[in-house]
Amino acid sequence: MAHKDWAFADKRHDHARDHILAAASDLVSRNGFEAFDIDSLAAMLHCSPATIYRRAGGKAAIVEALISRFSERIIRAVHDEIADLVGEDRVIGAILVGLEHMRAEPLGQLIMGDIRPGRDSGAVSASPLVARIAEEMIGHDDPLAAQWLFRVTFSLWYWPLKDKQSERELVRRFAAPSVVQGLSRSPGSTGPAAPC
Repeated sequence: MAHKDWAFADKRHDHARDHILAAASDLVSRNGFEAFDIDSLAAMLHCSPATIYRRAGGKAAIVEALISRFSERIIRAVHDEIADLVGEDRVIGAILVGLEHMRAEPLGQLIMGDIRPGRDSGAVSASPLVARIAEEMIGHDDPLAAQWLFRVTFSLWYWPLKDKQSERELVRRFAAPSVVQGLSRSPGSTGPAAPC
C-alpha cells in the first residue's frame, strides 16, 4: 500500500495548512520571527516552497496565522474575565488577564523578543489583528486607544514588576485610567468617557 504524503492527504488543504503552521511555530520558536523564511520551512517539511505558498501563503501570512492562534487563546481567556465589566474595571481585567496568559504562552517569549525597542519587525505591533483585539478589549473602535493599550500591556509584559500586587496597583491607578480618559477625549466624544 502506498504511503500518503501529508500534502496530499484527505482534506489536504486544512491538514496541510495545520501541518505547515505547526512546523512554522516550531521553527520560529527555535530561530525567532526575523530568521524565519519559507525556504527553511520547506526544507524542514521536505517539500517545495511552492507547496508552502499554495497551502499556507507566504511569510507574512504564516506569521499572521501564528500570531492569530496565539492571540485567539489569549482573547478567549480575557473575554471570559471581562464579559460583564465596563470602564476602568474592563481595562484592568483585560490587561492583567492578558499579561498572565501572554507570559504563560511559549510563543509569547518570541513575540516579546520580536518587539524589542529598535528591533520591531512590525509582525506584531503593526498587525491589524492585534489592533482589532485591543479594540475589543476596550470595547471601542478607537485605533489610537488600541495602540495605547497595546503599548502599555507590552511594556508591562517586557518589564514586569516582581510584586504582583504592585503590578495590579500600577494598572489600576495609572494604566486603566489613562485608557478611559483618552477615550473621553477621542474625536467626536462629548463629555465623560462612555463605559467601555
